[in-house]
Amino acid sequence: MQLPFRSEIRNSPNQQIIKIFLGDESLDEKIKIHLERFNEIELVEIEETVGQNRANENLTVFLKDDVDINKMKSAIDSSLWWYFEEDMIEE
Repeated sequence: MQLPFRSEIRNSPNQQIIKIFLGDESLDEKIKIHLERFNEIELVEIEETVGQNRANENLTVFLKDDVDINKMKSAIDSSLWWYFEEDMIEE
């Protein structure tokens, strides 16, 4: 079974970011809105993915200054697992 999402911490030249790859890209916009509710998140962008064995799109999460990226990744992961469990129950 394919996981509904995968998240990774990336180091860009300017700041650390979190990339989220969704199993179902039709949910990109819904998940973007869901993530924008976090106060610690500065910006969420839907970007095309360049690379092998990757989804065509990903969500790139930019955090506000002084936010612990590891704690934030855990919070996002927990929130997304909850989101997908709720979504699956409703079907």
